[in-house]
Amino acid sequence: MTVDQVLQLANEALFTIIKTSAPLLLTSLVVGLLISIFQTVTSIQEQTMTFVPKILAVFLVMIVLGNWMIGNVTTMMINMWSDFSVYIR
Repeated sequence: MTVDQVLQLANEALFTIIKTSAPLLLTSLVVGLLISIFQTVTSIQEQTMTFVPKILAVFLVMIVLGNWMIGNVTTMMINMWSDFSVYIR
């Protein structure tokens, strides 16, 4: 296996990780920002207030997009295992 093949495989794996985790991370970011704005406007300074809404929003996104996320990871793994003979040379 050449260096180029290793870099291509690593690039594909990192891109799949970023593409798959982006909806969860963006949801957590947006919910956290909205809760922070709400806390600033109402002068509530409770640190644990953002935890429950973020977890619920992330779980909701996982329920909605879970099939797509599993499909991305599964496709990458199928591609890796189908080319396994190339990797062991």
